[in-house]
Amino acid sequence: MKIFFSLAAFIIAAVPSMAQVKYNVSGTFTQNGKKVYLIDQLTENTIDSTVVADGKFSFSGVADKDALMAVRAEKRNWMTQFFNDGTPTIININDSTLKGSPLNERLAKLEVEMDLPQRIWNAKIANMTEEDIMAHQDELIDEVNKKINEQLAFANKVFEDERNSLIPLAFSGYYFVDNGVEAYDELVKEGVVFANHPYLKKTRDEVEALLKPKDSPKTAFIGQQFTDLEMADPDGKMHKISELVGEGHWVFVDFWASWCGPCRAEMPNVLEAYNKYHDKGFEVIGVSFDQKKEAWVKAVNQLQMPWLQISDLKGWECAAAPIYKIDGIPDNILIDPQGKIVDRGLRGKALHSRLQDLLGE
Repeated sequence: MKIFFSLAAFIIAAVPSMAQVKYNVSGTFTQNGKKVYLIDQLTENTIDSTVVADGKFSFSGVADKDALMAVRAEKRNWMTQFFNDGTPTIININDSTLKGSPLNERLAKLEVEMDLPQRIWNAKIANMTEEDIMAHQDELIDEVNKKINEQLAFANKVFEDERNSLIPLAFSGYYFVDNGVEAYDELVKEGVVFANHPYLKKTRDEVEALLKPKDSPKTAFIGQQFTDLEMADPDGKMHKISELVGEGHWVFVDFWASWCGPCRAEMPNVLEAYNKYHDKGFEVIGVSFDQKKEAWVKAVNQLQMPWLQISDLKGWECAAAPIYKIDGIPDNILIDPQGKIVDRGLRGKALHSRLQDLLGE
C-alpha cells in the first residue's frame, strides 16, 4: 500500500490451486544500474529481480493466472501493479504508465490518477525546510486530511464502477479501512467477480489486524468495566465519561484528533449512527488527542459533531492513552448501560451492524 495506509504483512496459509500462465514483463527506467523487482502482491515476496541496462529491464516466467503482481524499482516507494492475465506487459517506471491488456491499462490509469495528488504533495514537502513545515503545520495537516479523504472516496468509487472486473482488488485495503472488514462478507454474498480471489481475503485480514488485532492488549478490555476519564470541554468545563453511562445508555467513546485523516473520514459515519440511534439511547463522547485547542475546536465545528467533546490537549500524552493502551487513532470503545466495555474498534458498517444488533433498526 502507499504511504498513508501502510498495512501489516500477512501471508495466506492455504491458497487455492490456480491455473498457471506465462508472464512477460518488460519496461524502461532512466536509472541504469538500479535494481528492479517483480513482486507477488499476495505473499509480498520478490519473484525475480534484474538490473536496468540501457534503460531497459525484463522478466519472464510462470505464475498463477490473474495473480496480482507489481514492479518496483530500487529505493522507490511507488510500484506499478498488474494482473497476470497472459498478455505481455510493458511498464515505464518513470511515470508508472503501462501498456498491456485493457484490464491492466485501466488499472494503471486509475492508480496514477489516485496517486498523483500524493506525489505532488511529496514533492512539495521535499522542497520545504523544517522551519517552513513548522510554520505551516496546520495548513499541511489540513492538506493531508483532505488527501486521505480523497483516496478513500476514490477507492469507494472504484469498487462501485469497476465491480465487474478484478480492478477493485488493487484498492481493497483502502476500501476495508473505510468500510470495515465486514464489507468482505457483503462482497462474497453479492458474488462479485473478484470475491474468491485470495488477495481480497489477504487485505481483509490485514486491515482487521491493523484496526483491531486479535488477543491484543486493546481487545483485552472487552468484557471489563470501563475506567472513567475526566477532561475539559472546549469551554473549559470539566466532564467525565461516567456522566453519560447509565440505564438505557450505550456510550461510544471515540478517540480521535483534528490532524488524524482517517478519524475525520470516519466522522460522517459516526454522525449517521448518532442521528439514527440517539433516540434509542446511543451516546457519543469524543476524546481528542489534539495539542492545539484552536485546531481541535475548528475540527469539531467543521465536522459538525453534536456530541460532548473533551480533551486534556496533551497529544499522545493524553491520559486516555495508557489507560486504554491507545497507540494509534482512530480508536473507540462501546460501553453498555452497566458500564461494561462490549466492543472496540468499531468503524464503518461494523458500527451500524453492532448498533442494529443492540438497538434494532
